[in-house]
Amino acid sequence: MSAALLAVLVGLPLLAGALLCLLPVRRPAPVAVGVAGVVAAAAVVAAVRRPAAGWAFLPLVDGGGVRLAVDDLAAPVLVSVGAVTALVLLAAALDAEAWPARFWGLMLVFTGSVTLTVTATTLPALLLGWEVMGACSYALIGLRWDRPAPVAAGASAFLTTRTTDLGLYVAGGAALAGGAGWSLDRLSSATGPWLHLAAAGVLVAALGKAAQLPFSAWLSRAMEGPAPVSALLHSAAMVAMGGYLLLRTAPLLAATGWAGPTAAWVGAVTTVALGAVAVAQSDLKQLLAASTAAQLGFVVLAAGVSATAAGSAQLVAHAAVKAGLFLAAGAWLTAIGSKQLPALRGIARRFRALGAVASVGLLALAGVPPLSLWLTKDSVLAAAGEQSVPLQLVGLAGALLSAAYAGTALRVLWSRTDPAPGGDEQPPRGRVPTGQLLPLGALAAGAVVLGVLAPGTAGPGELALSGVLAVGVVLLVLRRPVPAPRWAARWLGLQTAADRVVAGLGVLVAGAARAEDLLVRRGVGGITRTVPRLAAAAAAADDRGPAAAVRAVTAGARSLGVLARRPQTGLAHQYYVQAVLALAAVLAAVLLSIVVR
Repeated sequence: MSAALLAVLVGLPLLAGALLCLLPVRRPAPVAVGVAGVVAAAAVVAAVRRPAAGWAFLPLVDGGGVRLAVDDLAAPVLVSVGAVTALVLLAAALDAEAWPARFWGLMLVFTGSVTLTVTATTLPALLLGWEVMGACSYALIGLRWDRPAPVAAGASAFLTTRTTDLGLYVAGGAALAGGAGWSLDRLSSATGPWLHLAAAGVLVAALGKAAQLPFSAWLSRAMEGPAPVSALLHSAAMVAMGGYLLLRTAPLLAATGWAGPTAAWVGAVTTVALGAVAVAQSDLKQLLAASTAAQLGFVVLAAGVSATAAGSAQLVAHAAVKAGLFLAAGAWLTAIGSKQLPALRGIARRFRALGAVASVGLLALAGVPPLSLWLTKDSVLAAAGEQSVPLQLVGLAGALLSAAYAGTALRVLWSRTDPAPGGDEQPPRGRVPTGQLLPLGALAAGAVVLGVLAPGTAGPGELALSGVLAVGVVLLVLRRPVPAPRWAARWLGLQTAADRVVAGLGVLVAGAARAEDLLVRRGVGGITRTVPRLAAAAAAADDRGPAAAVRAVTAGARSLGVLARRPQTGLAHQYYVQAVLALAAVLAAVLLSIVVR
């Protein structure tokens, strides 16, 4: 039963997605939504039954098999992945956009790789899901392959995360060398310097996937992807998996003495830095993208202080909030053809039902009581305060910035000022499909109630203080806009830095090509010119030496043959004379030998 349930969770979306990508299915949307619904139901059953299964892969290595299990950490995240995927695909099916079959197939394969990542308990299983997830993110961000910008954005995301993913391979090698094997729960038992190398590899891989500093820039370019892709990639999948990996390997981070505090401070600083970036954005999707990195910073902070329950609660609540907000942004983009904030002024008044649903998500993002992220963020901050008050204060600053950028979006969406004219991406359709309100409403309900998952580490005083501060910041921003920090508008220059790194790599590649031209190609050309000359000289020497000797021997043999044929005349009396002469010669030789003796 366990193996069958895990096969449905992982194998069904992978298989169905591959078939939708390869076969000419006439109506792929119902198939994809149906499969996603089955996966969501299976995730709920798995969260109750806690299945586990394994298959042999590398039997000679401890932890070398593909082992999957649903434990206390995986259960809520798995349900979140299943539910968010089903709702996102349902919203996409109800959209006016005619998505190609490969969109539905890739979304299912993406989901299967995420469920594999969540349930993996060994490094081989984790790497299988991790690699497929990265490849699908590239294909989904660049879904509109006929446009240069989405393709370049997909390549940026893939190259950044693929480079940091090498850390997992370093961690695997270090774990083997340190005697820990490849079971994720035993990585912390690695000995000597291998323990620190394994922790460093995991940390780099996870921070790259979670778009934490200094790897945040790819998240900005990923906004070129379709809204449903952003809704899934930025909520329960891909980016969330970076934070989830750190929660899964929190004992490894704690065992080193340095990796845990490093992760905690990176997460806390990211909440502040990317919060400032979000405040400075004039594009709604860019604001939401920056807020994704900032909100995942709380998950990374929780992993760094070993508060896995608080971190997983933040992960799940944020998934519901962010999926709904990205879908709302996509619906408005379809309606008016723009995602620029000046063009979205008063859009919530025009589409009131959608505006109300989006407002719930933004208020939850701000940490306003009693919504979910108010409780989950405070649980993380309380756990951080038990280890370091400065760390808690930095995280609190990030939480207040959450209220600032959420309030900025609310101010624009409910503004009475006329919107700026024009669109920026596609022709406006002037309406939002009514059916989309169903999945968006379900996600908004999750944004309200999922705070019950918070472990309750924050006391009443802390909760009251953070709630009052969040409400105060939102009200202040609604009354007077926050000055946008210009230094943060371009994502702290991270994209420029990444472009320069790529340009530097291009220079290195060009230099290597020139070196190849000088050393290899010219060397080969020189050899090709020298070899015929050497061959000609060798042929001449052969002609003068061995070949001449062979010719002399054959000529001599031919001459002897001519001499041997001369006595062959065919006359009997000549043969008799030759015989007599031969016998005389023999007799003379015998007599000579006797005389000598």
